[in-house]
Amino acid sequence: MPQFTYQALAAAGGKVSGTLEATTRAEAYRQLEARQLAPLNLQEAGRSGTPAAATASAGAPRLNRTRLIYFTSELADLLDAGLPVQQALTVMAEKQQDPAIRRVSLLSRQHLSEGQTLSASFRLASPSFDDLFTSLVAAGEASGSLGGVLSRMAQSMTQLQDLQRRFTSAMVYPAFMAGACALLMAVFTLFLVPQLTDLLSKTGQQLPAVTRLLLDFSHFCTQHLWTMLLGGAGALIAFRAAIATTAGRHWWDRAKLHIPLLGPILETRFYASFTQALGNLLTNGVPLLSALKLLVTGTSNSFFRQRLSSAIDAVSAGDPLSTALVRAGDFQPLMTDIIGVGEQTGHLSRALQKAAGRYDKELDGRIKRLTAMVSPVIIIFLAVVVTLIAYCIVSSIFSAVSGIRAQSG
Repeated sequence: MPQFTYQALAAAGGKVSGTLEATTRAEAYRQLEARQLAPLNLQEAGRSGTPAAATASAGAPRLNRTRLIYFTSELADLLDAGLPVQQALTVMAEKQQDPAIRRVSLLSRQHLSEGQTLSASFRLASPSFDDLFTSLVAAGEASGSLGGVLSRMAQSMTQLQDLQRRFTSAMVYPAFMAGACALLMAVFTLFLVPQLTDLLSKTGQQLPAVTRLLLDFSHFCTQHLWTMLLGGAGALIAFRAAIATTAGRHWWDRAKLHIPLLGPILETRFYASFTQALGNLLTNGVPLLSALKLLVTGTSNSFFRQRLSSAIDAVSAGDPLSTALVRAGDFQPLMTDIIGVGEQTGHLSRALQKAAGRYDKELDGRIKRLTAMVSPVIIIFLAVVVTLIAYCIVSSIFSAVSGIRAQSG
């Protein structure tokens, strides 16, 4: 009976490796699932001298997200056209114009010709192919639907990239307006107001209270500018050091979810990416427990990562996913209800894909509302500041002119 070497994620955390006997790769995957192990790499023993735990070398080329999406979709198209994997990689290595994609294709083909599986070849070719990517490729190899798996992966990555772009684009205009407001205040406070002070000091007139307050504020900022800058830099460094710790990162990741306007967007973005990724994994044949473990390793928010880890423990004990998420706490009832319905009907992956579409629309709406609300607020604040400063300047000038006329008369 053939032997397979594997590397997998254990239920308690950490990576484990070993060997097992199975008639096929699919049976080997089922054995790992029965042992509550999430496979990261699986290959038949004796096919290659490279161990299952091998990873890409330090000099291996990296692909950014755009290049990774293009590589995946291009390879999927070639496979759907009927080309074998090795020939498809050869075509990409010879015809591709982008040097990074061409290099990754060449290395993947080389490792594949040496007897590695495609998932192992990707892992050796570039660190851009993470555990989630290679696990999906391995599932596609085992099920014989590699082209379809790659197509769905490319579509999923494109949707996630679109979410990121929309979020970033929505923040550009508010950030620009906030920067312009801060710059305008700095110019008034540090340059125009001191000159106004010199002018008014020569008249000896009593200034309006608002003007005196503005002058005092300007004087304070001018005298303590470096102290304020150093204090702000020190506070920023201390904050970054605090959130670099495990407890600090957990607190900050949770606190971000309660920031007005921004928190709901971050939460909705997590639900959109979580349901989409989990639905994609299940559709491609990855077992539920293995899919959840892969998603935990790929979740950047430590607060949600902790909650998902608690849910995984409950699922390992035999609870349905919807029940496990409810017990973990802090997950939206809407998502757990949709998952519960999918479990009852036997179409969990389909339910997750529908939930992903729902959250995608909700995220788009929240981003539009944020942009619509933040921009007018900043503009109004900017108008108030400019009006206040202009009033102080004009009223002070009129007061000075009146004083000069009185003295001359």
